[in-house]
Amino acid sequence: MLYLECYSGISGDMTVAALLDLGADRKKLEEGLASLHVDGYEIRIGRRVKCGLDACSFDVILEGPEDGLSHDYEEHSTADAGHEHSHEDHGHHEHGHGAHVHRNLPQIMEIIRGSRMTEGAKELAVRIFTIVAEAEAKVHGKPVDEVHFHEVGAVDSIVDICAAAICLDDLGIREAAASEIAAGSGHVRCQHGILPVPVPAVTAIAEQYGLVLRASDQKGEMVTPTGAAILAGICSRDALPASYRIVKSGMGAGKKDFPKANVLRAYLIEEAGEKPALQSGEPEKKEEKTDPGTLWTLETNIDDVTGEALGYVMDRLLKAGARDVCYIPAFMKKSRPAYLMKVICEERDREAIEDLIFCHTTTIGIRRYPIERTVLPRKMFSLETPYGTVRVKQVRRGEMVFNYPEYEDVARCADVSGRPFQETYEEVRRLARRIRV
Repeated sequence: MLYLECYSGISGDMTVAALLDLGADRKKLEEGLASLHVDGYEIRIGRRVKCGLDACSFDVILEGPEDGLSHDYEEHSTADAGHEHSHEDHGHHEHGHGAHVHRNLPQIMEIIRGSRMTEGAKELAVRIFTIVAEAEAKVHGKPVDEVHFHEVGAVDSIVDICAAAICLDDLGIREAAASEIAAGSGHVRCQHGILPVPVPAVTAIAEQYGLVLRASDQKGEMVTPTGAAILAGICSRDALPASYRIVKSGMGAGKKDFPKANVLRAYLIEEAGEKPALQSGEPEKKEEKTDPGTLWTLETNIDDVTGEALGYVMDRLLKAGARDVCYIPAFMKKSRPAYLMKVICEERDREAIEDLIFCHTTTIGIRRYPIERTVLPRKMFSLETPYGTVRVKQVRRGEMVFNYPEYEDVARCADVSGRPFQETYEEVRRLARRIRV
């Protein structure tokens, strides 16, 4: 699990730097960015000292004329109203001034999907960009696909978001949480004029995804739309486990010097109940999952929402702890077509999940009832294959044993090897068939 400590805010470049410090592969990052075929920039990876702390730095240096104005308020300098300063004086970042670039979301999607990034990294980059684009569309009052703007289209934003996605995918991050986020204060000068901090796109993302901001006396922009969107795109838990071990830590440096260390700290952690990480080459085994006790089924009929809205609600419910979410086509009174939403959750999550359903759908009533389950005991182990390491879930029923490779790992192996997914899956399952853990 990844934990991000955002007491000095968060931005795209700070996130990438922290992930590189955690051990993300620099070569994979450079190769993935090169495959985007986006010109007009160079990246610099190095070290900076912040309040005596040595931290990794990641800078996107844009080519082009300087005009004294930031083209992109998510990765630029910050200033109080009435005072304008250069990038050298303010901000987390070290991006230069590139030429005006207007791109919309479909164009950026095409750039990402045409790259040689892994499918996992592509999916994550698209998700983060979509979050930013939807926030900008809300701020500007236009449909997402009709918005042409610097904030999402700028080269530095493309590089930062794709770099973060590549690093997260390389580290195998599938669960994340974050601290409250220091928001900064004052105003920021951008292409549109002077805006309050946090900027409107950040407030829109925080509102939509429930990010927790903390008021700060520090003048300037401390959380950027890219940073907020990364958190919204990856955070699947609201808080740290009650007890945990730090497997590895890293720090990403911002550019500006604050009275407090301007760094984003990142931890790879495991819950204290898990077994310690094993050395490379050893089979990874995790303790069998136990049944949490009483589970609830929540259900409601919905007849006036779009498929996209239902997909959004499902994503939010799963991030909030739902064990399962499904939609079943149904017909209601007067033969109105509808969907029956069914959610399985634990008692501790039930009230929060009901709040999400009421907030994001049009239902005015939710049925609930406790359920009993027969759950097969399961363990996880890591299997070395000719295509890379694959996690395998092993379940038992009496003397029967079944091994199921994890989809994300098989997909990554298929991408790397160039073999069809189904062929790769069957080969991995064949290798795992005789293993007992």
